[in-house]
Amino acid sequence: MTLDQLRIFVAVAERQHVTRAAEALNLVQSAVSTAIANIEGRHATKLFHRVGRGIELTEAGRVFLVEARAVLARAEAAELVLADLSGMRRGTLAVYASQTIASDWLPRHLVAFRRAYPEIAIRLAVGNTTDAADAVRAGQAELGFVEGALDDPTLASTTIAQDQLVLVVAPGHAFAGATDLEPENLAGVDWVLREAGSGTRSAFEAALGAAGLAAAQLRVTLELPSNEAVRAAVEAGGGAAVLSETVVAAALRAGTLVRAAFDLPSRPFRVLRHKERYRSRAADALLDLIAAANAG
Repeated sequence: MTLDQLRIFVAVAERQHVTRAAEALNLVQSAVSTAIANIEGRHATKLFHRVGRGIELTEAGRVFLVEARAVLARAEAAELVLADLSGMRRGTLAVYASQTIASDWLPRHLVAFRRAYPEIAIRLAVGNTTDAADAVRAGQAELGFVEGALDDPTLASTTIAQDQLVLVVAPGHAFAGATDLEPENLAGVDWVLREAGSGTRSAFEAALGAAGLAAAQLRVTLELPSNEAVRAAVEAGGGAAVLSETVVAAALRAGTLVRAAFDLPSRPFRVLRHKERYRSRAADALLDLIAAANAG
């Protein structure tokens, strides 16, 4: 079994779709199908259920996925060692970032890194804070950029920047004209929030608790899986929301959102690294670039 076959299997398993996996890997669909068939045929084990035009992992496929990811993580770690030994002239840096960071803060730093180290490829995956921590813990990413608080003894967490949370509403909302909102006012309106597990949601709920208001007291009418979806719902009049200032800056300038008069604390952006895994020069170089940019 080759690493390429493992990569193909993982791509199909994560997407539950052969065509989308082929597109992501820049392969023809027949090559992907053949690789899966070869693995299944060699070991006389079905990895996927064929359900209509779709596919689903079998129980054997779910078990194998854990092992396949672990093997690929070890292979990438070995490649990082060789990249370091060759003076960062080649290699791949795997990064996982929460949505807020990946969409609005991290890209400029990745561009600066690519200019400084053009031979090092960056593989970026995006999810919420919990996803990022899971990826670093499993060795699927060397760096995890998050805004949520974590307590994990296997991960080192370092603050690298600060972000301001803001409460936003549509221009016609009752909060738009309020001059001084109190915590108890927040319980009387509809809310649009990110999903549980997101750093934005966790930081907002922590701020509510500090202000003496339980998160359960909010009237949450929509839970959405991305900042863009939350912002669009609020602009459409779906309720109030709390988002990063960088996420809503353009909408505030355009007047499609209004910042309500309720102070929220800033929160740290953090980088996660596994305490026991190899620390590559490429990862250190990216963090050095970020630190220099923030200092400037």
